[in-house]
Amino acid sequence: MNTVDRIAHPWGTRTPYGRHESWPDRVDTYLTEGIEPGAVEQWVQAASILHSDGDAMDIAVVGGRMVGVRGRAVDRVNRGRLGPKDLFGWQANASADRLRRPLIRMEGRLAECDWDTAMDRVVGHTRQLLTERGPGSIGFYTSGQLFLEEYYTLAVLARAGIGTNHLDGNTRLCTSTAAEALKESFGCDGQPGTFDDFDHADVIALFGHNLAETQPVQWMRILDRLEGADPPQVVCVDPRPTQVAARATVHLAPRAGTNVALLNALLHEVIQSGCVDERYIESHTVGFEELAGQVEACTPRWAADICDVPAARICEAAEVIGRARRLTSTVLQGIYQSHQATAAAVQVNNLHLVRGMLGRPGAGVLQMNGQPTAQNTRECGANGDLPGFRNWQNDSHVAELARVWNVEASKIPHYGPPTHAMQMFRYAEQGSLRMLWISGTNPAVSLPELARIRSVLAQERLFVVVQDLFLTETAQLADVVLPAATWGEKTGTFTNADRTVHLSDKAVDAPGEARADLEIFLDYAARMDFRDKDDRPLITWHDAETAFEAWKRCSAGRPCDYTGLTYDRLRGGSGIQWPVNEDAPDGTTRLYTDGITWADPDTCEAYGKDLITGAADDVVEYRSLNPDGKAMIKAAAYLPPHEEPNQEYPFQLTTGRTLYHFHTRTKTARAPQLNAAAPEVWVEISTADADARQLHEGDLVEVSTRRGALRGRLRITAIRPGLLFVPFHYGYWDTPAGHGPDEATPGRAANETTITDWDPASKQPLFKTAAAALTLLERGEGAPAPAPTNTASAPTSAGHVLDTTGGQAAHVVEEAGTARDGREGSR
Repeated sequence: MNTVDRIAHPWGTRTPYGRHESWPDRVDTYLTEGIEPGAVEQWVQAASILHSDGDAMDIAVVGGRMVGVRGRAVDRVNRGRLGPKDLFGWQANASADRLRRPLIRMEGRLAECDWDTAMDRVVGHTRQLLTERGPGSIGFYTSGQLFLEEYYTLAVLARAGIGTNHLDGNTRLCTSTAAEALKESFGCDGQPGTFDDFDHADVIALFGHNLAETQPVQWMRILDRLEGADPPQVVCVDPRPTQVAARATVHLAPRAGTNVALLNALLHEVIQSGCVDERYIESHTVGFEELAGQVEACTPRWAADICDVPAARICEAAEVIGRARRLTSTVLQGIYQSHQATAAAVQVNNLHLVRGMLGRPGAGVLQMNGQPTAQNTRECGANGDLPGFRNWQNDSHVAELARVWNVEASKIPHYGPPTHAMQMFRYAEQGSLRMLWISGTNPAVSLPELARIRSVLAQERLFVVVQDLFLTETAQLADVVLPAATWGEKTGTFTNADRTVHLSDKAVDAPGEARADLEIFLDYAARMDFRDKDDRPLITWHDAETAFEAWKRCSAGRPCDYTGLTYDRLRGGSGIQWPVNEDAPDGTTRLYTDGITWADPDTCEAYGKDLITGAADDVVEYRSLNPDGKAMIKAAAYLPPHEEPNQEYPFQLTTGRTLYHFHTRTKTARAPQLNAAAPEVWVEISTADADARQLHEGDLVEVSTRRGALRGRLRITAIRPGLLFVPFHYGYWDTPAGHGPDEATPGRAANETTITDWDPASKQPLFKTAAAALTLLERGEGAPAPAPTNTASAPTSAGHVLDTTGGQAAHVVEEAGTARDGREGSR
């Protein structure tokens, strides 16, 4: 048993293991100071909702309040380990500023009221708009942190109750490209690979994925492999000096916006060197000849000029990938939020298809998620898809969904693709969308070009409903604010980035009058009196478990089949990977173990798009190109980014995450240990660029673009020259300004500067390629930037020490080899 400061040492101690061996258990436990393990009255099963790993844990309860957490050793995802946000983030639940009663806007101010008053206002506005303007005047923008049962209920009431096409999630900002890339290559969403592939791979390639900070427990897994027998080689593509880059066999740091050029060069080398699986290509794919023709001229020397990466380094990475016997790749925001996002993500799929690296232990691709329940928004249809991965262009799929809901097919809007988030805000800006219900997300900080977003939300003609835990920057602009219960205060299921379904039970009561999101949606549906075609209630379930059973009926026979799961099966043991049904009663570790399953024209989720223009194909085109339902190898030419540096704006600006915070800090900034580790925004610059401008660590600078500006202290790192990095978590709720900058509070949010631009195929906003200027405001006088020193933000200069605790204990007990009986931790 070890006691470790898990802020200063976020990945904990090592438990090395060899290739093809099982990852050893290590149970991490954190309890509030003064609480001994024997004093815990109840351990309640849950899993993390502060990243997409889905780390299984138990919540410690004493006297009706949360007092700590421990990892679940029996779970396949984490084997008992927890990351820093898992260990400390739960403390936000008990924050004094939790919303406890509904609020409505009266004479320009938000005032407390009762639930009937708030819901009457929401329902009255809904009915008025339906009468005067129709269902297209109403939109819903949801989260990546609710539970499956809540997303499904929202999808039913929005699609079949209201009849609106305007429903999306903030997963549009982080994982819509993952979904689109999987549909483009395999005809359907759903991760082909599994976290277990890390145990078997001899090469692990991470494309634009700072795994050490976004999914820290899986980075622990790779670190343990690297310390064990027969360690894997690691390829890292990232412009920043991440922990992944530090342990990589090959690190490529391309210029922002050039991912397609780099990937085309890797494919060129793999094909030219003969490292392709011709039998697999012939049996299971279409489109190889087009790809080979597209990348024929994409030599490493050609890509080196575009990407500013040495040609020899590209060749080295291609050799490692080309010679891999079992290749596992992961992809995240460095691809998804950058120029040509879907085209680049698809090229990673192509590397696996041409090498035949699918469906075997250690051979898989993970188009990762950023949000904890992003997978559920996609499965349940709470984003730009129909529930159950059904194809909105396929009339038989729409008719099948209509039968599940017992409504006429015409009631379900499918005249065009579901509206993506950026378009919804555009409709609100133009005035056709007059009501926007925002649940569990904070677009006044997280969307690009914030001055524009604030102006949209503040319009008098737009009726804004916000459902959240705190009075966020967005909630402060709302007409009605509904206090929500969160994780640990309600029961439900959610699915992580490798299709593992976990159950999270209620451990404590929500504060005040806060209600579970599911309860709020069910109340709204009942007050609206939504009916099916037989004049019976449209929504027939009444709690989380009955909602789950309803979802099972919707998922039956679809790729994300949940029919073999029950709440009882998910209690006490490990999470289970879908599909789970009669054919796979214990779940499905990997997809596509025997060919491509869901790409047939009659069953596929989508017919695909042009990767350059985003133009949608139809069934005739799809059937002519892929009549047998094989994987699709889709080529794409490199195009320059839309906004390039110039004399006025000489830098490229990229935004991203830090290990210690999540989304817009609404939870993590209220956990003392996490906030102390990264208390304020900062700006990263390379040593070469700092020296050329005579800038120093801790200098106060302003970063400006054509949209706006922010201020932060300078951190000098080994980031690639010409690039600035700003973490996107920091908004205004904990400043005097409240919800935006003013004369006393200068710009703090990274998205004051980002561009309103999105990928043509996935519609995901681009946060990684803005052109920016940097101005010195005042000298730092030797004080370091308020940035972590043990992550990708580590300074190049020595002597800076991370203040890890802010006076709060950050020590965690790590106990190896403590596998428990599978029922412990259940309620």
